[in-house]
Amino acid sequence: MWLIDSFGSFFAALGGLLANPSNWIILMGSSLLGIVFGALPGLTATLGVGLLATLTYGFDLDVALIALLAMYVGAVYGGSYSAILMNIPGTAASAASALDGYPMARRGEGGRALGLTTTASFIGTILGMLALVVSAPLIVELALQFTSYEFFVLALFGILISGTLTSPDLVLKGWIAGFIGLALSTVGRDLLMFFPRFTFGFPELDSGLEVVPVLIGAFAVPQIIRSLQERHIAGPIQKVGRVLPDFGTIFRNLRHIVRSGLIGVGIGAVPGIGEDIAGWVSYGTAKSISKTPENFGKGEPAGLISAETANNACIGGALIPLVTLGIPGSPPAVMLLGALMLHGLTPGPMVSIERPTFLTELAAIMVLASLAMWLNGIFLARQVIRVLSIPTTLFMPIVAVVSVLGSYALGLSIFNLYLMILVGLAAYLLTEMEYPIAPLVIGVILGPMADTNLRRALMVGQGDITGFFLRPVSLILILAIVLMVLLQLPAYRRMRQRQNEWLRRAWSRVRRRA
Repeated sequence: MWLIDSFGSFFAALGGLLANPSNWIILMGSSLLGIVFGALPGLTATLGVGLLATLTYGFDLDVALIALLAMYVGAVYGGSYSAILMNIPGTAASAASALDGYPMARRGEGGRALGLTTTASFIGTILGMLALVVSAPLIVELALQFTSYEFFVLALFGILISGTLTSPDLVLKGWIAGFIGLALSTVGRDLLMFFPRFTFGFPELDSGLEVVPVLIGAFAVPQIIRSLQERHIAGPIQKVGRVLPDFGTIFRNLRHIVRSGLIGVGIGAVPGIGEDIAGWVSYGTAKSISKTPENFGKGEPAGLISAETANNACIGGALIPLVTLGIPGSPPAVMLLGALMLHGLTPGPMVSIERPTFLTELAAIMVLASLAMWLNGIFLARQVIRVLSIPTTLFMPIVAVVSVLGSYALGLSIFNLYLMILVGLAAYLLTEMEYPIAPLVIGVILGPMADTNLRRALMVGQGDITGFFLRPVSLILILAIVLMVLLQLPAYRRMRQRQNEWLRRAWSRVRRRA
């Protein structure tokens, strides 16, 4: 009965969105813009969603979601253009696609490669949407049983696991970035006692740091500075024939598609990781179980299909914790969360009560966004390819202007503009020292949840912390946090290294005797 009602709500939402012609224009335009953002090296899905979020402030929520999700889906897919034709991934999510896409283009199969990646990305997005629709109601049902104990530990777990999995070298740097974001979230009047904290006499800080200027500053400013420093020079673009969907190859690689979709959804559901990890893991898995692994890296369609299916399936996976728990699963999902909060909707377990049709509307928009991406990818590929010859540095002044206008337009406050610049410069310095930015932003977003629920739990327990260990979900999350920290301790790593060395020696002795 629940499934029938869900399908009925889905088709009703789909019909309502399709009935308005202006929605089609916004859908196709945002999707095409997303593909361009993804195709140009230096412009990312995170940056595109963030900038577009500031321009949708006056839109209705449904229209804003159409624009943002179309941009998101298009940008994740668009990175494959430069990866296949120039061997320069437009986004990190398409880095694995270059390994087999570029060799295909060099032997004259550029059009076929783009057709495969377009269809694989479409299927991956649909698989992610199905995972979202199936799993979200179950997670929401569980999350509605959560109390302040579980919400605090869940927020802490989200910050720590994001820092653990996104840090380029030392995990400790990821944790530090996450706790910096957690500290920034305490600025302003607290939500329980309404007492001002760290406002330093500035009335603009009474309500805390605005999320959107922080997001734009953290992601846009460092990206602008790096792009101007690196100065991407457009290399030779491989020739492209007709871009047609090769359904025969897609059907022969159906097992790779299903497996890559599951990998993408699973990785996307982990806070802060992103589509690039999903692409690499899926590509590595396809190569490891292939009967001809030596063909990978030489233009193997299975490698290209696996990477592209996974990175687009990751979109639906990243939306699962966002919709159900209010925890974004990827950097673009962080921007999407900021946009939803900008429109007065705070994702989490209560969304199903405050807006019962939100999940089905989201699923319908994802289907439309994937369809728009496929249509643009098949019929407008040649026009997008021409954009690749334009230096990215020409776009950066436009990005900077939109960032400034977006931050200022939020409340028409010059203070938000200063905030964006300060956060952006700090984020740039942190990235130069190889501190990941995703945990910092997740710390800013999850900070109020952690702060409020910790204090509320201590109030209810009158200062007694045993409540955290008496509730099963809270205890499981605490044990996961403890295990996560222990695994990163140098003493534990040395012990594991000695243990592995002993096992290797023992195995060598057994083989010699045999």
